[in-house]
Amino acid sequence: MGHGRFAVTGGEDVSGTVSDLPRVVRRTGAWQAASKVVYSTTLAAVSTAGTRLERRFDPAAVRELKAAASSDLTIGGADLAGRAFRAGLVDECRLVVLPVLLGGGKPGLPTGVRAELQLLDERRFENGVVHLHYRVPGSDR
Repeated sequence: MGHGRFAVTGGEDVSGTVSDLPRVVRRTGAWQAASKVVYSTTLAAVSTAGTRLERRFDPAAVRELKAAASSDLTIGGADLAGRAFRAGLVDECRLVVLPVLLGGGKPGLPTGVRAELQLLDERRFENGVVHLHYRVPGSDR
């Protein structure tokens, strides 16, 4: 995850919706127990257990980490996700669409990258939120 996402979450996963609270609570324990890498050039140190600080995003190192992983890796933060997309490291993409217009902000997907995504699953919630799960063809597997 990037420094911004790490700072906002304090190393904890805060995704989900209120109606999905039990799942979020279950995931928080797993998230806290997971090994994490924070990429930052400005953060002095990380204080959460199982968290490593890296000064630069190295696609080759991430490929090695991915090859050695016994479970899926998760990328948090738009900037970092954009770098991973550009490097061909993203196998799947999960998007959560909220029924709110903000009129600005940081793009959630990388600019200058084209990928023909394959829809694997979609889930609609009563509050108008939509969860989309895509496969990214041609990525490193």
